[in-house]
Amino acid sequence: MKIIDALCAKGLTGFYFDDQRAIKQGALMDGFMYKGEPVTEKFTAIRQPGESLSVMLVLEDESIALGDAAAVQYSGAGGRDPLFLADEQADLFNTHIRSKLIGLDVTLFRRNAEVFDSLKIDGVRLHTAMRYGVTGALLSAAAKAQRCTMSEVVRSAYHLHNDTYHAIPLFAQTGDERYTNVDKMIIKEVDVMPHALINNIDTKLGREGEILKEYVQWLRNRIMQKRMREDYEPVLHIDVYGTIGIIFDYNLKKVFQYLKELSDIAKPFLLRIEGPIDEGNREDTMLALKALREMIDGDDAVHVEIVADEWCNTLDDVKYFTDHKAGHMVQVKTPDLGGVNNIIEALRYCLTHNMGAYSGGTCNETNVSAEITTSIAMACEAAQVLAKPGMGADEGIMIVKNHMARELALIARRKR
Repeated sequence: MKIIDALCAKGLTGFYFDDQRAIKQGALMDGFMYKGEPVTEKFTAIRQPGESLSVMLVLEDESIALGDAAAVQYSGAGGRDPLFLADEQADLFNTHIRSKLIGLDVTLFRRNAEVFDSLKIDGVRLHTAMRYGVTGALLSAAAKAQRCTMSEVVRSAYHLHNDTYHAIPLFAQTGDERYTNVDKMIIKEVDVMPHALINNIDTKLGREGEILKEYVQWLRNRIMQKRMREDYEPVLHIDVYGTIGIIFDYNLKKVFQYLKELSDIAKPFLLRIEGPIDEGNREDTMLALKALREMIDGDDAVHVEIVADEWCNTLDDVKYFTDHKAGHMVQVKTPDLGGVNNIIEALRYCLTHNMGAYSGGTCNETNVSAEITTSIAMACEAAQVLAKPGMGADEGIMIVKNHMARELALIARRKR
C-alpha cells in the first residue's frame, strides 16, 4: 500500500506554550495569563496558544492516515528545540517533505520512520515536532494498510513476541486546578495522580517546602476520605520542575530529607517526585538524580521514587540517564524524542535496563498524537502512560483510556 498524496493543516493543541524561564524567574499569573515579558526565543507572550500541524497521508485505497506535529508546553527550555510555529513548518512540509512521502510503501513502517526521523533539509534536521507528526502518520498508515491496530504494527516491526496486551496505568494531571481536578481523578479511579504543576516556589512550593507539604497532606486525606473502594491506592506523582533543588540551594542531603518527610506524609500511598533537581545542564542534572536515588535506595524507611524529566529529552538522553540509574523512572517525553521510532526504542531500553518507563508527553498535544503514543505505550508495556492532552483532567483521561479499551477489544476480536 502506497501513499498517493500528503497534506497538512494548521491547528491548535489541547493547551498552551508557556515560557518556562520567565515563570521560573517569578512571572505571576493574571487570570489565566501571565504578567510580564517573555524571555525565551520566539515567544511573543509568556503564555500563548499551542500550535499543531496535522499530517494527512492519502493511501491507494483512499483511506486517510493522521499524525499531528506538536511540541511540549515548555518549548525552548531544558535543551529542547525552539518554539514550534505552524506557519513556518507548513511551508517546510509543502516545499520539502510532501514529495518525499508520496510513493512510499507504508507497510515498511520502521524503515520509513527512521528515514524521516533522520531527514535533513539544507543540512538541518527537522524540528522534533515535525518528526513526531510525520512518523506518527506513518504508523497510522501502516495500521490502516495492514488492517490492524497501531500496537500490533509496533510489536511486529520491532519483533516484540508477546501476544498479551493490557491497559497501561493511567497518569492524569490537574494543571493549576490541583484540588477540584483531584476529585475528578478519585471519582474515575485514576491509577496515578495528580501531577499538580508545582512550578512556582512562592505560590505552590513554599520557600521551605511548606505549601507542598500541606498539599500532599490534603491529597492523602482526600483520597482516604472520598475513595469508593478501600483497595483504591493510586500512586501520588508530583512534578516540581526542579524547584525543590532551588529552595535547598542544591544541597542533596537537604533535598533527600525533604523527600523523606513528604513520603511520610503521603503514606500509605507511594510518592513519586518528578524533576526534584534541575542543575541547568544534562550532566549535572544526571549526577544529582543519580546521587539522590542512591540516598533513597540506601534508606529502607523512605518510600519515594524520583523521576527524570528535564534534560532527558532525546533517545540518547534516556539511555544516558538509564545507564547511570539517574532516577527510578524516566519520562519518555514523547514530542521531545522526534520520530515515534525513538519513543519505541526509549521505552524498550528502559524496560530492559531496570528503569521505570513512563510514556509521557505534554498537555500541549492533540487527541491524534495522544492516541498514537498510547498505542506505542501498550505495545512496549510501559509502566504508566500520560492522560493527554489538556489540563482539565477529563478530556485526557477519556481520550487515552478509551483508546486503550478500543485497541484491546479489536486485538481480542482478531485472536478469537
